Amino acid sequence: MKPKLLLIVLLLFTSFAFSQTFDVNGTVLDASGMSLPGVNVKVKSSSQSTTTDFDGSFKLSGLSKGTIIVLSYIGFRTQEVSVSDNRITVKMNDDAKSLDEVVVIGYGTQKKRDLTGSVGLVDSKTIEALKPVKVEQALQGTVSGVNVTSQSGAPGAGLDIRIRGIATNGENKPAAIIDGYIGDLSLLNPGDIETITVLKDSQAAIYGTIGANGIILITTKMGKRNTKAKLSYNTYTGFQETSKKLQTLNATEYALLLNESYANAGKTVPYPNVTGLGKGTDWQDEVFGKGIPIISHDLTISGGSEKINYSVSGSHLDQEGIVGADKSGFLRNTARVAIGGDVTDRLKFKTNVIYTYFTRKTVNENGLGSVLFNALNIPATIKPYDANGNFTVIPLNGLGNEIINPLAQIANTYNDYNYKKLNGSFGIDYKIFKDFVITSTIGFNTSNSESKTFGKEISYGGKVFDVKQSSVTQGAVNDNDYSFDLYGTYTKKVGESHNIVGVIGTTIYKTWGNGLYATGYDVPYNSWEFADLKLISTISKVLNNSSYDYDVRRLSYFGRVQYDFKGKYLLSAIIRRDASSRFGPANKVAYFPSVTGGWVVSDEKFFGNSKTVNFLKFRASYGSLGNDQIGDFTYLGQLTGEATYVFNGELVSGRAQGILPNPNVKWEAAKKFDVGVDMKLLDNKVSVVADYFIDTRKDLLIPGIAVTGISGIGAPGAGAPTINAGTVRNSGFEFAVDYKEKFSDAFSMSAGYNVTFLKNKVIEVNNATHYIERGSFSVGQLAPTRMEEGKPIGYFYGYKTDGIFQNQAEVDAHPSQLALGANAVPGDLRFVDINGDGVVDSKDRTNIGDQIPAATMGFNLQLNYKNLDFAVYTYASLGNDLIRNYERNLSDVNHLDYILDRWTGEGTSNSTPRVTTGATSNSVFSDYYVDDASYLRIQNVQLGYTLDPKLTQKAGITKLRLYVGANNLYTFTKYKGFDPGASTGDPIAGGIDYGFYPVPRTYQLGLNLNF
Repeated sequence: MKPKLLLIVLLLFTSFAFSQTFDVNGTVLDASGMSLPGVNVKVKSSSQSTTTDFDGSFKLSGLSKGTIIVLSYIGFRTQEVSVSDNRITVKMNDDAKSLDEVVVIGYGTQKKRDLTGSVGLVDSKTIEALKPVKVEQALQGTVSGVNVTSQSGAPGAGLDIRIRGIATNGENKPAAIIDGYIGDLSLLNPGDIETITVLKDSQAAIYGTIGANGIILITTKMGKRNTKAKLSYNTYTGFQETSKKLQTLNATEYALLLNESYANAGKTVPYPNVTGLGKGTDWQDEVFGKGIPIISHDLTISGGSEKINYSVSGSHLDQEGIVGADKSGFLRNTARVAIGGDVTDRLKFKTNVIYTYFTRKTVNENGLGSVLFNALNIPATIKPYDANGNFTVIPLNGLGNEIINPLAQIANTYNDYNYKKLNGSFGIDYKIFKDFVITSTIGFNTSNSESKTFGKEISYGGKVFDVKQSSVTQGAVNDNDYSFDLYGTYTKKVGESHNIVGVIGTTIYKTWGNGLYATGYDVPYNSWEFADLKLISTISKVLNNSSYDYDVRRLSYFGRVQYDFKGKYLLSAIIRRDASSRFGPANKVAYFPSVTGGWVVSDEKFFGNSKTVNFLKFRASYGSLGNDQIGDFTYLGQLTGEATYVFNGELVSGRAQGILPNPNVKWEAAKKFDVGVDMKLLDNKVSVVADYFIDTRKDLLIPGIAVTGISGIGAPGAGAPTINAGTVRNSGFEFAVDYKEKFSDAFSMSAGYNVTFLKNKVIEVNNATHYIERGSFSVGQLAPTRMEEGKPIGYFYGYKTDGIFQNQAEVDAHPSQLALGANAVPGDLRFVDINGDGVVDSKDRTNIGDQIPAATMGFNLQLNYKNLDFAVYTYASLGNDLIRNYERNLSDVNHLDYILDRWTGEGTSNSTPRVTTGATSNSVFSDYYVDDASYLRIQNVQLGYTLDPKLTQKAGITKLRLYVGANNLYTFTKYKGFDPGASTGDPIAGGIDYGFYPVPRTYQLGLNLNF
C-alpha cells in the first residue's frame, strides 16, 4: 500500500510542478521608450536564449515563477529580471558607468577601471558621427595627446599621426595593430571599425621595438551571438569645395601696384593706362572646381548563433579632387569577412580577412611650380585662353621660367596608380585548463601596386616644365609581410583579494618585397592612350630602369604580469626581447622593460561614500620602447655608388661602395614616464582624465656624420654613414573631461573637451655642426628649418626684423645690410643685428618660429531630442607657426592683397615693405615670411532624424535615419595661406607651406538603414 501511495503523491507533485511553468512574452525598450531589436535574452544558468525582434519583443517557453532572465545589449547595462508573470516589459538603461568596459591593451584586454597606463579611446559612434574618409581623421580632436595633420587635401593623400609630439628626425608614425596583426590604417574602411585604442605611454612596451611612437589598436566589428541576421546599409553623397580662397590682387590693383614697383626702380611703367582692366582673371576660380562630388556606400550583414558569429561587409568610396577635375581623384573599394566560433568548449577560433582596392590620380601640388602655386602668382591681367581658344602661354619676362598656365598644366597631367591588398588574420584560443588559455594568431599582408606617368611632349614657352621628348614611366611594386604570435594567458584569483593575469609569448615577423621601375621615350602619337613600355620602339640605350628588393625579420619574446589586490592596488610589469635583422651582430638584440601601477583611492574605507567623487584612481608608468623604422642594412657596406675604371684599356662603368656602413648602428630608444589620475564625478555623469608625461627619445639616427678614413664620401652615390647621435625630449600635460546627462526620456546630452600642452626640445645632435638643416625657401636660399641642440625640432632659422626703415637717417644709423644682397633704403625691412657686431649677415640668423603647437584641444557635443540628433566636433591648435613659401619673388608676379598696406612714404607702414623691381634684401628669409598658424576648426556638424520605428518596422526596417552634415565647415585663423593645418610630413621641415592643397569643405546628405 505504501509504494502505491508514494507513487500517487509523486504524480500529484509532478502535475503541480508542470502546472507552474508558463510561456513568457516580453518587450524590451530603451530609456526613451523605443523598442530595442537584437537584445540578447538568456535564461540564467541555462542554455535557453533568444533575441528581440523588430518590435523589441521576445518569447521564452516553459519558465517558472522566479526564473531569472538576463538581458544584454551593446551600449546598455546588462540587467537581470525575475519572472513573476507571463507578460513583462523591461526598460534598459544606458551604460553610463563605463568602468567595467573592456579595453584592448595588446595581447589581451583589461577593464577600464583597472587600467594603469595612459589610453585613448574612440568608438564606432564617434566614427559614425565624424564620417571620416580615412580612419586617422577620427583621432583629430577626439583623443588628447594625438595630433593628425594632412600632407595634402587632395583625394587619397596621406595623413601624419603624432602621439605626444615629434620625437625623432626620422619616422614618427605610430604602429597600427588591426585585430592583432600589423596593418595600415589608411586602407581601412572606417565603417568596419568597432573601437580604436591608443596606447600613449610605456604600456606599449609589450610591442617592443615598434612601440616608441605609440600604438594604435583597431578592433573591427563582429556579429553578435544568438542574433538574427542583420543588414546595415549606410550611404552618403555630397559635394566639395575649397575651404578658402586667398585674396589676390585683381587686374586693376595689380597694374597699379606694378606701375609703382617699376617707378620705384626708375623704370618705365608697364601699364600707362589701367582703364578698362577691371577685375580680370581670378585664377583660383579657374583651377578650383565647384560642386565636386563625393559618394560613399557601406553594406554590412552580421549575426550569429549560439556557437558562431559573423560579419560580412563591403564599401565603395569615390572622391574627386577640387583641383584638377577628372585628373585628380581617389576611388576605394573594400570587402571584409570576419567569423568567430566555438569548435568545442575549449577551442575557439576567429578570422578576419580584408581586401582593398584603390586607384588614385594626382596633379602637381605642394611645391614650386604646382598648380596652386601658379594660380596664385599669375597676374589677373592674363587671360586663360588666347584668341584662338588655346591655353595662354605665360611670358618669361618678369614671371620666370617655372610659372606656367595651370589650366594647361592640368590638361597635360597624365598619371594613374592602382593598389590591391589582401590582409587579415586567423587565430585560435585553446583552454588547456581552467585558468590557462593558449592563443595563436597568424597575420598577413600582401599587396601589389602599379603606377604609370606620361610626360607629354609639350612647350610652355621656354619654361623648365617644357618636355622636349615624350616619355612613360611605369612601376610595379610587391610588398608582403606576415606575423605569427603564440602566447599563453594565465588568469588566477587567489582567495578573495588577489587577482593575477600573466601573459608570456613569442612573435615572429617578416616583411619582404621588391619593386621595378622603367622609363621609355618617344611615346607613339605623343598620347596617353599609347603610353606603355611595350609600345616603345626606340633603342635600348634610351630606356632607364631601376629595381630594389628587401627582406627584414624580427624575432620577439614577451611577458606581462598584472596583479591587483581587492581591485584597489594595481600593478603591471612588462618585458620584451626583440631581435631585428636591420641591425648588426653587436646590436641585433634589445630589451624593453616597463612597469605601471595604480591606486583606486575611492575603494578605500577612509574615502567613504562621496556624492561628488564616485571614482578616483591614481596611476603611474615608466618604461623603455624602441623604434627600428630606419633604412635596411645600414650596418653593411653596399654597392650602391657609381664607379668607373679602366679594364683592358677601356673605360667601363661599375659599382662602388655607397653610403659608408656603421656596424654599431642600433635602434632608437624611448624612455617614457607618465603620471595620471582618472575620476568619475556627480553620479558618474562627469569623467576626468589628466596626465603629465615626459618622453625622451635617445640614440636618434643622424645621417651624414662626418668621418675620417680612406673611403671617400663625395663620389656619386656615396655618402657619410648614419650614426646614433641625437636626443629629443617631449614633455607635457593632458586633460580630458566628458559629461553625460539624461534630462528626460526625450532629451539627453553628452559633451567632451580635451587639451594637450606640449614642450619639445632637442637635447643633442652629435654631428660636427650640432644641427641638421632641411627644407627650402624661394630659390637658392639657405635651408629655413633646423633640428638643433637646445631648440624645438624643426624650428625656423632666419633673420629677425624690426619694422621698416622710415627715412634715410634710420638707414644710416643701422648696421649695414649689404651682405644680404643690397643696401637698404627707406621702405625696406630692417633686420636685427643679433650678435651686435655692427653688420647684418648670415651670423645673425636666429630662431624666428616653431612648427610645434604649444597647445591642441578638441571639443565635441551631442544632443538627442526625441527622434532628432545633433553633433558638432571642433579642433584647435595654438602657438604653431608656418613659413609662407607660396609667393614667388619675381618682378611681375601677382600678390596677396596684404601688399596693399605696403610702405609708400614715411609713416605709412611699419610692417609691409615697399614694392620695387630693383635690388633689395626684402626677399631674404625672415620672420616677415612666418605667420602665426593658430586656428580653431569646426571639423564636423551633423543633424539627423530617425523615423518612428513603429512606422518603419511595417516595412521590415528596424532603423531609418536621414541626416545632413558638413565636414571642415569653417576655420577661424589669421593665417594668410590656404590651410593653417598644412604639413609636409617631414619632422624637421614640416612647417613650410609650399602652396598647400586645401582640405575641402564637404556637404553631405546621408542615410542609415537597418533591416
